[in-house]
Amino acid sequence: MSNLSSTSDQILHCARTLIVAGGYNGFSYADIAKVVGIRNASIHHHFPSKADLVRTLVARYRQEAEAGLVKLEHNVADPLGQLRAYLGYWEACILDNSAPFCVCALLAGEAQLLPEEVHHEVKAHFRTLSAWLTRAMQRGVAENVLVLSASPEAEAEAFLATVHGAMLSARAYGSPEIFSTVKGTILQRLSGKA
Repeated sequence: MSNLSSTSDQILHCARTLIVAGGYNGFSYADIAKVVGIRNASIHHHFPSKADLVRTLVARYRQEAEAGLVKLEHNVADPLGQLRAYLGYWEACILDNSAPFCVCALLAGEAQLLPEEVHHEVKAHFRTLSAWLTRAMQRGVAENVLVLSASPEAEAEAFLATVHGAMLSARAYGSPEIFSTVKGTILQRLSGKA
């Protein structure tokens, strides 16, 4: 993927913030133009349609997530430690409000309303996370550091759903600490200390 211009980066950053605040239909190019300080035509120059903009945003988000997971695997060898670090990343983002919700989880809640190309990218993100979690679960069982009550694939999906559900609960209650509570519970269960 080629480097995006500074204006493109600003547009994508703004769109990401607006999606987290209000979802796919919760913003327009006029909203972005106002925040970034450009005309709507400038946004259309970089992203001809809203679907192009959000598809690009999700593709970039997925690439960032993939790079983050590779780095996490490089820095943390233990599968339980990797799951702990993944949860810790989200916990910190939620507690300091820097990224209080996964963009793709939010968009998945609107799946039936999304253009197909955006929905395709959202599914690809979930598949990436699920595959990584499945591998971590498999390694955790092989290394005898995780106790699973279902197949690694099923546990990966349950873990993913729990993480996104905890984000939703933290948002619904207006209490970021809810995520920390769920984090502790899931790690206790997977480590066999529940």
